[in-house]
Amino acid sequence: MNRLARWARAEWGPLYLAVSRGLVRRRWRAVPVTLGAVCLTAVLQFVQNRSWGFQAVQDLGSVRAEDPLWLALLRTPLSLFVPALDLPVWGALAQILLVFGIAEICLGWWRTLLIAYVATLAGTLYARVGIALGPHHPLGLPGADAQIVDTGPSAAVVGLAVFLGWRYRAYVTAGLVIAAMVVEVLLKDNLAGKEHLAAIAAVLVMCGVSAARHRRSGRARAGSGSGLPPIHS
Repeated sequence: MNRLARWARAEWGPLYLAVSRGLVRRRWRAVPVTLGAVCLTAVLQFVQNRSWGFQAVQDLGSVRAEDPLWLALLRTPLSLFVPALDLPVWGALAQILLVFGIAEICLGWWRTLLIAYVATLAGTLYARVGIALGPHHPLGLPGADAQIVDTGPSAAVVGLAVFLGWRYRAYVTAGLVIAAMVVEVLLKDNLAGKEHLAAIAAVLVMCGVSAARHRRSGRARAGSGSGLPPIHS
């Protein structure tokens, strides 16, 4: 039991401290964007399930690979908050509240939205590349997938979870998220699963870029402290 507790503290301790300190200082004021995202997702779910609102949500926030690229890019920001019609909305709301909330507290609202957007956009662009490659290519997709709506909030949630795991050294947790997405593709080879993997790949690139920037900053500070000129990136 002590070994498990030590592992849990090592895995989640830094993330827990960051979240708890943020909530103690600001309470719910620490997550205004998350609360707005939850409300927006709930409203979009309500509207798209009404005969008078379904087409409006489709026109504003549903992205398909068959759409013109410029139109898909315009719709992508709102598509982060359009839940899938065939899944219970409470699952999407819980994921947004938990993962977006933790990310907003730990990373700030603009980094949270940036990572979420990059992850979603990676899935959107992958769908187009995969369909162009065709179903016989290892990374390809069947042409019928061009008519399927993109993943909605899930790609953003997966991307944020992986980035948080890397940022706060919860490497086992991040690895489990990645493994779960791989298993999803192996068991159910569909567009959503592959878009999740594309989102993870994009976020891992962001992790690598962030790590490189921190290394350069560390060397610059070390050079400045030793009397040497700082290293500029």
